[in-house]
Amino acid sequence: MYARLTSPVALVQIVFLLCLFSPRVCSGLKVLVRLHDGKITEEILEADSEKDIITLEFKQGDGTFITFLSDFKRHVKIFRALVLGEPERGQTQYQALCFISHLDHGELIPSEAMTRLRQKNPRVVRSAEEMRGVERLNMNAVVNMSISWHLSTHIHNVCREAQDLVYTRQQDVKHWLDRGVEGSIFKVLPQSLDVTGLQSCNSTADPWQPCACSYRINLEWFPCQLKYCRSQGSNPYKCGIKSCSKGYRFDFYTPHKQLCLWDEDSP
Repeated sequence: MYARLTSPVALVQIVFLLCLFSPRVCSGLKVLVRLHDGKITEEILEADSEKDIITLEFKQGDGTFITFLSDFKRHVKIFRALVLGEPERGQTQYQALCFISHLDHGELIPSEAMTRLRQKNPRVVRSAEEMRGVERLNMNAVVNMSISWHLSTHIHNVCREAQDLVYTRQQDVKHWLDRGVEGSIFKVLPQSLDVTGLQSCNSTADPWQPCACSYRINLEWFPCQLKYCRSQGSNPYKCGIKSCSKGYRFDFYTPHKQLCLWDEDSP
């Protein structure tokens, strides 16, 4: 499914080095990756060790601009898609989708390690060593943007174009409430609006009828683990990274099919 242009050994030992003694922050690391449709895009990865965040951005083959932000301090991950609209069908220039979920430990390398990554050959097209499959998320709750800073200060900046349609999951809501996050941030969708009980948008004829929409985001390449090496008679030391890919399918309520036209050809 994915072309592999370099071996895992090359990725670990040759492509990326952890500059352990460099005080400089690596901003705007650019990596060429192959998308699932075969096209090549440029990922931009940025890390801020003080804010403890990593941001990954790239453009898909259809022009959609994807942003993925990991907030390690608050254990929150944010996905945003700026989907190009179809003006001939009454849509605006673009539509913003935003999804918030809990960030698990070990999903990515630490932000401090990310700031030290250097690439030796920026012209090589990368393929991930490990394919982590597709995770399906039922986004059955929404986030109140006006007080979203209680959860993460980065939500408003990343998701402001999405306005009132910033989705999360009930299970994530419970996780955050159990850890003392302000409950008024979240609004659980009524059972009547749960995507499990709605007709899918791709089988809905009326463009103004509510329906269950789906959107998939593929992160084709990201540094998921540190690699450790051992020389003779010494302790292990950081010597590279392991790269992963992962897909996310978000299922969510939309007030009318007109906001989910890309779903028409979905299975």
